[in-house]
Amino acid sequence: MTKSVDLNADMGESFGAWTMGDDEGLLNTVTSANIACGFHAGDWDVMAGTMQAALRHGVGIGAHPGFDDLQGFGRRRMQVPVDSLSNLLRYQLGAAQGMARSIGADVRHLKVHGALANMLSEDLELAKTCYGAVLSVDPEITIMVLAGTAQQAAVEALGCRAACEIFADRAYNNDATLVDRRQEGAVIHDPEEASYRMVEMIRAGGIITRTGKLIRTRIDTICLHGDTPTAVSIARATRAALESDGVDVKMFDGKVL
Repeated sequence: MTKSVDLNADMGESFGAWTMGDDEGLLNTVTSANIACGFHAGDWDVMAGTMQAALRHGVGIGAHPGFDDLQGFGRRRMQVPVDSLSNLLRYQLGAAQGMARSIGADVRHLKVHGALANMLSEDLELAKTCYGAVLSVDPEITIMVLAGTAQQAAVEALGCRAACEIFADRAYNNDATLVDRRQEGAVIHDPEEASYRMVEMIRAGGIITRTGKLIRTRIDTICLHGDTPTAVSIARATRAALESDGVDVKMFDGKVL
């Protein structure tokens, strides 16, 4: 049976007159879109326009909530009381759902952004609390998680729909977490290298870390960061390489792990 995989990208990250990424270019290639909810990036007009474009391209719509950190693009760790953090996620998901419904679309999935995502990949109890807050708003939503981390363990414990994600443009530590962006080689900009890595990981059935360690894991979707300068080229190269290797690139079906 031919293996299938989804391609997702973070987008909708422009703000007012400030443009971030080539969303239209990505939507020609990816199958799912993680759309910023106005806290780490984006605004109401950008969210609406990005969702309309995703619907037009037949791309699955997802909410991409993060810390209230526009200046730091959601990449600074913040200490927020868990009750408030839960409400922060509910608030952003609700905004995304309202905007999607206004254009005749649905929010299929949710993927937490940036520093908050990194924290959830390390802390099982925090991940369970945050994902529980999301499920309190929409019990049927698919939660996109970093494969092989505490995020995956959390959705398994909660028994919810999930999609396990690996990254085309990021290097991995030996515990399946992402290498800190401040370290050399953490972000991969070369489309050929990124696409080769994805074919290699799909064939191997798991994450290959920067030291060569294989972490076997379920893989449902591959992420391409929309703010990476070569994002569109990476997306095109990755899709072409996967399809050439017999992988069917299509929107994921969220399943209980």
